[in-house]
Amino acid sequence: MVRGRISRLSVRDVRFPTSLGGHGSDAMHTDPDYSAAYVVLETDAEDGLKGYGITFTLGKGTEVVVCAVNALAPHLLNKDLGDIVGDFRGFYRQLTSDSQLRWIGPEKGVVHLATSAVLNAVWDLWAKQEGKPLWKLLVDMDPRKLVSCLDFRYITDVLTEEEAYEILQKGQVGKKEREEQMLAHGYPAYTTSCAWLGYSDTMLKQLCSKALEDGWTRFKVKVGADLQDDIRRCRLIRNMIGPEKTLMMDANQRWDVPEAVEWMAKLAEFKPLWIEEPTSPDDILGHATISKALVPLGIGVATGEQCHNRVIFKQLLQAKALQFLQIDSCRLGSVNENLSVLLMAKKFDSNKKSHRFSFTSPSLPYLALSGNLSSLLVPVCPHAGGVGLCELVQHLIIFDFISVSASLKDRMCEYVDHLHEHFTYPVIIKKASYMPPKDAGYSTEMKEESVKKHQYPDGEVWEKLLAAQGN
Repeated sequence: MVRGRISRLSVRDVRFPTSLGGHGSDAMHTDPDYSAAYVVLETDAEDGLKGYGITFTLGKGTEVVVCAVNALAPHLLNKDLGDIVGDFRGFYRQLTSDSQLRWIGPEKGVVHLATSAVLNAVWDLWAKQEGKPLWKLLVDMDPRKLVSCLDFRYITDVLTEEEAYEILQKGQVGKKEREEQMLAHGYPAYTTSCAWLGYSDTMLKQLCSKALEDGWTRFKVKVGADLQDDIRRCRLIRNMIGPEKTLMMDANQRWDVPEAVEWMAKLAEFKPLWIEEPTSPDDILGHATISKALVPLGIGVATGEQCHNRVIFKQLLQAKALQFLQIDSCRLGSVNENLSVLLMAKKFDSNKKSHRFSFTSPSLPYLALSGNLSSLLVPVCPHAGGVGLCELVQHLIIFDFISVSASLKDRMCEYVDHLHEHFTYPVIIKKASYMPPKDAGYSTEMKEESVKKHQYPDGEVWEKLLAAQGN
C-alpha cells in the first residue's frame, strides 16, 4: 500500500557556470549556465522517505521557476501519497487547473516547468516507496492503472483512453524478453558533447577522437549562427567520423522558415539524418513546410525539447511536421504527460506504412528520394543533457521500448557528458548505450554537497564568481 503524507516541500535554485567553458552553447543560447529548480518532498514516513524532482533551466530565470514551485506547494502539502497516486489523473488536473495560476500558462511556460519539477518529485517518491527504479515501476504497472495516470483532455481526437489501454495491452506481448534485452545491452544513444558551437576546432577534434575511441557512432553538431562556419565545422566533423557514421544537426530555433530550407540545402552534402528545431518551436505549419521541402534532400526534421505540451505534439504529428519526435523529461508535465506523447507517437506509427528514415545501414544514412511524408513513421528520440535530463529521460525511453514501441528501429536517445557527477545515481553508459538504472526512484536525487556549493547566489561557487565579477 502506498503511504506517506507530504509534510514539507522545499525548492532551491542550483546553477552550474557552464558558460565559462562554452558547454551547452548553440546558435540561440550562446552562454548557458546549466541550472535546475531542485525540489525536495519530505514525508512523515517512519523511514524518512523523500522525493526529489528537478526542472532544467539555463541560469537567469531559475528564480522565477522557484517562485512558481512555491505557488504550487499548497496543492501537495499535507496530501497523502496514496491519495495522489490513487487518483493521479485528478491530481494532475488539479495541479494544472489552478484557475489563477492557469492564466499565466496554461500548461506551458514557467508554471508548467514548475509543475514538472513537482511531479517528477512525486514520481520519484512513488518509485522509491515501491522499491523500484521508475522505468520498472511503469513496466510492471497494470495497463489500466497506468492509463488512469494520464490526462487525455485535448487529445481525444487523436488518442482516447481506450486506445491507450489497447496499445499498452499489446505491449504486454514479449515484454519480458525486451526487458532482458535492455538489461543486457541498454538503449542506444547519440552524443552532443563533441560539437557545441562555442568549442574551438581543437577541442572539437579532441572530443570527436575520444568519442570514436569509446565506440560512439552517432554525433550531433550545432549549426545556425554562420553558414560558412557551419560548412567548415560540418566538413571537419564528417571527415573525422567518416561517411558511415550518423550525423545530426541542431539549429536551436535560429531560422525563419525559408531561411531554414535554404541553409539546409547548403549543408545537405554532409548527409545529416535530421535538422533539429529549424525554426520557432511553436510554428507547427512552419515545421511542416520545412519537412516537406527537405524530403528531396533526404533530411528529416526533429523537434520537441521546447514543445510546451501534449497538444503541440499532437498537432506536429497531425501536420506531418516532424520525422523524429523528441520528448523532454522536464519540459512537459512530468511522466504523466510524456507517456501520453509516447502513446500518441505509437498510434501514429501503427497507422502508417513501413517506409522510414534509416541510420542503421551505412549505405542508407538518409531517406530514399521516394519520400512520401504521409508514409513516414515517427520514432521517439528524446532530448537530454542539461542538469539531470539524461538521468530522468532514460527511464521514459526504456519504458517506451519495453511496453510501448517494442522497437529500436530508427531510435536513439541523446547523451551529453556533463554534470553527472553531481547526482547520487548518475547514468551509466556502456558501448554508447544507456544501461537501465537499478536503484529505486527516478534518478533525480543530487548530492547535497553539490547543491550547497552551487546554490545561487550564496553557494560557495557563486560567491567566488560573483565577487570576481564585482557583483
